[in-house]
Amino acid sequence: MTTASDSTVRDPDTLRADMVRALRDQDGITSEPVAAAFAAVPRHRFAPDAPLELAYDLHRTVPVKKDENGLDISVMSAAHLQAVMLEQAGIEPGMRVLEIGSGGYNAALIQELVGSDGAVTTVDIDRDIIDRARLCLDDTGYTQVKTVLADGETGVPDGAPYDRIIVTAAAWDIPPSWITGLTVNGRLVVPLTVHGTNRSIAFDRDGEGLVSRSYRLARFVPMQGEGAVKEHKALLRDGVAVQTDDARVPLNAEALNRALDSPRMQRWSGAAFDLPDELELYLTLNLSSVARLHASKDVVDGGLVDASALLGVPALVSEDSIVYRTRRENGDTGGFESGVVAHGPQAEVLADQYVDLLRRWAENHRRRGAATITYLPGPAPSALPQVTVQKRHGILAVSWR
Repeated sequence: MTTASDSTVRDPDTLRADMVRALRDQDGITSEPVAAAFAAVPRHRFAPDAPLELAYDLHRTVPVKKDENGLDISVMSAAHLQAVMLEQAGIEPGMRVLEIGSGGYNAALIQELVGSDGAVTTVDIDRDIIDRARLCLDDTGYTQVKTVLADGETGVPDGAPYDRIIVTAAAWDIPPSWITGLTVNGRLVVPLTVHGTNRSIAFDRDGEGLVSRSYRLARFVPMQGEGAVKEHKALLRDGVAVQTDDARVPLNAEALNRALDSPRMQRWSGAAFDLPDELELYLTLNLSSVARLHASKDVVDGGLVDASALLGVPALVSEDSIVYRTRRENGDTGGFESGVVAHGPQAEVLADQYVDLLRRWAENHRRRGAATITYLPGPAPSALPQVTVQKRHGILAVSWR
């Protein structure tokens, strides 16, 4: 028997209205046009095989396609993240917008934002995905959206220049086609991966390069095709791994595993631990030899590695030693204090370096949006800014206010 409450929970219109309210409450939606778009597009019809509650969940992705190992290679992004990126994009009526990485739903939202005078193109490298997007868009009345089967690395020249380009897969680099495909005042919103850390960055075009307008925490499945990059991973033991996309960082699995068996050294910074996503970005870009340490719940519960590694934590590594961030309750003052756990022969030296960064961030940059991220295409200039990351097509330069 179905009760009245069950009927309400399973009604898509009610779930959609609840989703919009919740997105407003959580600052995912901050403008009326984006709210109206989310209220208009029937999200569940782009996820016909998913339960309604999952389709309208704010923070969970909806699986679309898996690879031969059962890993997601295409998902409908979480509604909260889609809202954040659309707010970052600042799409206005009449604009021309390119979406790289298709699913249909986000393209429909963009079509609502640009209106009948605007143009939306969505591109994907996977025929199954683009065919599915086309069916869903036609089924929901968004026939004006153009779907293209191609590698997003090359953009879609037929339709350029675009006022906005939105990338919905984790990109390791920014190919030239994305910059040249923008109008002079165009904006690129891309989930950019740097040393295993992913941020949705809204870049405004700045001459031949790009400069960040905002950045937000993001998680996406990685790009396929020409833009794909394989990270170097090392399994230290069951449930413990390190990974990096920097070939210069040593990942000696045997030596680092021995380090974990050595006594742990803890060192505390005296600095408050908060705004973890901002701190993580700062550490990732400033540690001299950075990797990400991952540990399973069983390993954490066993006490070998702290809980900060459950979702991956920036680690400073050498050939035979490793140090990573942790925290502890801050006594009577409340909150938490940041510190490090270090293992191996170089534990003390590495811990000093890491703790120094924790203190510098807390003293000088402890606020949201302190970083300015610039992308400079082409060969690296002779005089590099202090914090740079070499990419395939250019360099990423970061400064902190």
